Amino acid sequence: MTSEHLMQLIERAKDARERAYAPYSRFAVGAALLTTSNEVFCGCNVENLSYGLTSCAERNAVFAAVQAGQRRFTAVAVVADSKAPVTPCGACRQVLAEFGLDLVVISANLQGATYETGIAELLPRAREGILGT
Repeated sequence: MTSEHLMQLIERAKDARERAYAPYSRFAVGAALLTTSNEVFCGCNVENLSYGLTSCAERNAVFAAVQAGQRRFTAVAVVADSKAPVTPCGACRQVLAEFGLDLVVISANLQGATYETGIAELLPRAREGILGT
């Protein structure tokens, strides 16, 4: 992925973040998921008074992509207004890992700091367990 493509993905995540519904935490997050066919699907976090019902930006992007028939992803950008770039939560890591352990995760904040890692690094042994392969 070129630096230009990386910046475009981050910009799409920033745009998605603007549509977040975060009245309780006031912590808006946006995500942009790149498919192997170069389509981008975005998501934002949607909170609920019952925090357990909150849906993260990353999972909303994955769910939108799957609904559109996409299941092969190359990268996801996650953007929040935080001091340091944030990485996906554990639930999002597991959902992202479901679709491939070679996924690149780009975390960014609004100040321009970025951090790049892989989903396999964020969630080692993701495919092990009672249902793992």
